Amino acid sequence: MSIKISKSVFVYYLLMISSILLFNSCAENKKQKPINKTENVETSRKANDIIPFFQHWNLILGDGSNVGQATNYENKDFFYTVNDDKEDWVVFKSPNAGNTHGTSNNTRTELAQLKKWSPMKDATMNATLKVMNVAKTGDASVAATYSVVVGQIHSADGHENEPLKIFYKKFPGHTKGSVFWNYEINTAGDDNSKRWDYSYPIWGYDFSVVGPDKNTYPPEPEDGIALGEEFSYKVEIKDGMMHLTFTSEGHETKTFTKNLITSEYTSRSDIPEQVNNLFVPIGQDGVERKNAYTEEGLFFKLGCYNQTNGKDPKVNKVWCSGAETHNGDVQKQYADGNYAEVWFKSANITISDDAVSNAGYFKANDGLSGKIVYPSEVIPFMDKFKILMGDGTKADNLVNLEHKDFFYTVIDGTRRWVVYKTPNSGVTSKNSSNTRTELHEKREWTPEVGGKLTGTCKVMQVSISGDARVAASYATVVGQIHSGEGHENEPLKIFYKKFPGHKKGSVFWNYEINTAGDDNSGRWDYSSAVWGHDMSVVGKSKNDYPAEPENGIELGEEFSYEVNVHKGIMYLTFKSDNHETKTFTKNLISSEYAKKSDLPEQVKKLFVPIGQDGVERANAYSGELNYFKQGAYNQTNGKSPEKSMVWCAGAETYGGNIAKQYENGCYTEVWFREATIGPSTPPNK
Repeated sequence: MSIKISKSVFVYYLLMISSILLFNSCAENKKQKPINKTENVETSRKANDIIPFFQHWNLILGDGSNVGQATNYENKDFFYTVNDDKEDWVVFKSPNAGNTHGTSNNTRTELAQLKKWSPMKDATMNATLKVMNVAKTGDASVAATYSVVVGQIHSADGHENEPLKIFYKKFPGHTKGSVFWNYEINTAGDDNSKRWDYSYPIWGYDFSVVGPDKNTYPPEPEDGIALGEEFSYKVEIKDGMMHLTFTSEGHETKTFTKNLITSEYTSRSDIPEQVNNLFVPIGQDGVERKNAYTEEGLFFKLGCYNQTNGKDPKVNKVWCSGAETHNGDVQKQYADGNYAEVWFKSANITISDDAVSNAGYFKANDGLSGKIVYPSEVIPFMDKFKILMGDGTKADNLVNLEHKDFFYTVIDGTRRWVVYKTPNSGVTSKNSSNTRTELHEKREWTPEVGGKLTGTCKVMQVSISGDARVAASYATVVGQIHSGEGHENEPLKIFYKKFPGHKKGSVFWNYEINTAGDDNSGRWDYSSAVWGHDMSVVGKSKNDYPAEPENGIELGEEFSYEVNVHKGIMYLTFKSDNHETKTFTKNLISSEYAKKSDLPEQVKKLFVPIGQDGVERANAYSGELNYFKQGAYNQTNGKSPEKSMVWCAGAETYGGNIAKQYENGCYTEVWFREATIGPSTPPNK
């Protein structure tokens, strides 16, 4: 049986079916995620498919590992490829804190060239890139904060300094950032700690433009480069000259030339004003070898060398950013913008055929950040001492000894230091209320025989809690002479003290009398100011602080002392850059405090009210065995001030929990970079 359908009915059904199909199609489309044409999509292409030169490099990642040549390699945390719907890019990404390479403070995901070459030979590196992120936190007064290095020339020899670093830097809240390049001097001599950079602006500012304080930024650069905006660089080396070209669409092309084999900074008078303003205040004021980088092997680096780190700015006000690091948790840093990320779409290098292997550089630097450098490797006199640490741990052999909570080494960006750290409350010696991580000389000597101790140090922390009326609050002792006989008193204690809220603290030294008779309870100290106040300057109430000393020493500021006991006389010398050198002399074998009328006014003010009003043996410390001590002897303790308004600080101790004290600033920390011990010498020699 056949069914006939009229033309009009057929058209009706056709329209109905079309409508249903169209509706279903729209419904399906609504379920699909719309395509974002600007979204960055990871591509299956490897980095060497985009930039075919990875056989010439080793790749260092933000976790400190050297993964070798990055051919057919990717790592989703640090090194991978993306497509921004226009082009493919190679991504280099690195957090504010992970693990680093060599002796640097900073993490990197960066290529390092496998061969090194002479500055007299031809070498070229080109790259086109865009910076996608710099750290969101840091200290605006620190030059390196919010910046990343995207290309370098590095020396593989000598001091391993850097004749070229190409930076991008952008302050929070700004749309545009700056591109600049730095030249680092190849320091004359063996001591590289005084090296410095000179910075050249390309678009925007140079390196030296910083904020006046942590959270205040300079004006946004008018001719700067925005995040995500492409720019290119070309680095060409020829006959000892470095030629630089920088290009970016919509910006003026910039070119520079720098001589790598003849220095323009061979005397102090050659130091540029920019360097005087930025580096000289932190003691980096060296001069350069006359022949600069001549005869050193150089190599290129390219990628993402994050300059923003979590180190405290008081360690180094140029390189230590104080940024958020989430205790090194990489994913947390990535989640809240505390990382650097750089994309490259093209790059290439050419070098001369007589370039040689750079394996020595990698052998020296691979895994170096994870290797232990012992205090005895930094200050080699440790065999002359034993130590007591803040938890009561004792050790007689300090060669190749460290303790990560109390006694270890660090790098501050220019050199390595020995750290002595101890809480307000831990475990101390039998005769003291105060914890210490302090060296104790094994040899003992009488004042008539004598000896000499030197130290160059910086105090990084004193307790932030205590009682301002108590003379010992907020203080630490960084060097001593201690008697090993009789009353076991102390003819010398060298103090650093800083009140909360003050920028500058005081350095002073105390002489403790060697009390006459068997009763030592009447002993007292006489305090002499070096820079700032002496010990007797205290507050009127617990939280009332005296005026800040005008000529004081800041946390993190270096000073040196020499203690020379020669034929019974103690000669003291204190030095610090930008401060007057101070000298003192004290007789240790003939007392000036042998009767009550000899008590100084300072002692009557500070000690007599608490019943300490003794007199000294006429021959003071004559004939008694003494020894040197050096380190961090924390003077701020948790004892009630009612027991002694001189020595009992009433500070926070968190029930003796050392980790909590460290977390909350209730500890002391002292760094030494140099120290010596030996026989006495005649004064002025």
